[in-house]
Amino acid sequence: MRHIRGVARAVAATVVIGTSLTAGTAHAAQADENYAALGDSFASGTGTRDYFEDSGDCLRSPKAYPQLWADAHGAATFSFDACSGATTDDLNADQLGSLSADTTLVTVQIGGNDIGFADVIQGCLLGTDENCDSAVGDGEAATRDELPAKLDATYEGIRAAAPNAEIVVVGYPRINSTGDCGIPGFTETKRERINKGADVLAEVISERAEAAGFTYADPRSAFDGHGVCGDPEWINGPSTPLQESFHPNVTGHAEGYLPVVESAIG
Repeated sequence: MRHIRGVARAVAATVVIGTSLTAGTAHAAQADENYAALGDSFASGTGTRDYFEDSGDCLRSPKAYPQLWADAHGAATFSFDACSGATTDDLNADQLGSLSADTTLVTVQIGGNDIGFADVIQGCLLGTDENCDSAVGDGEAATRDELPAKLDATYEGIRAAAPNAEIVVVGYPRINSTGDCGIPGFTETKRERINKGADVLAEVISERAEAAGFTYADPRSAFDGHGVCGDPEWINGPSTPLQESFHPNVTGHAEGYLPVVESAIG
């Protein structure tokens, strides 16, 4: 990750333990999985700097946690549908086609773009502490007032399209670490405020996942100390190209997300 001094703008598209199984039984079940991975840039692997050529603007990575899980557990079939920039509307329109009664496992990570994640990051990088507080507040309002209905409709659509699947809803990390930071103007106050917004998002997503009867995989503890300005960083700060900014890097997917998702899958 390379910080950009004097950054002019920023972009971002934007463990629950499952049923206990013996190692042999778990391996056998996972080897037979018909797995589909849905979601946005955090699920597609934007930030890893390594993408499948045929994924285009969706920026799907061979180093993203869904691909890592499918490879590690020998999934019988794997449909990698997550796409950078996706909202719940995009997921409902474009990512449900691969699901069927034969689908046995779905992971879904969505919601960050619906509540203006990129705008929040930009407002905090370029503005004052007060501007950042206002930007995060706007995102929190959208999270509480608008996102629940969008998630409910999305989860209902996934269940209807994959009636026999185990469905794991994957959350978002707190993207920042506190302490010394080499990003000009990215104060500790701003970083802490963004993290508080991430907690509000986690609360809403976990509540709606539970209401739908799905498992919630919470990555916040796994990423503690490894956010932007952490040591080591598992989430990129402002980067070149800009699309890599404020997304988990290769280590973030392999050592942050993958163990959390593995623990959540029953």
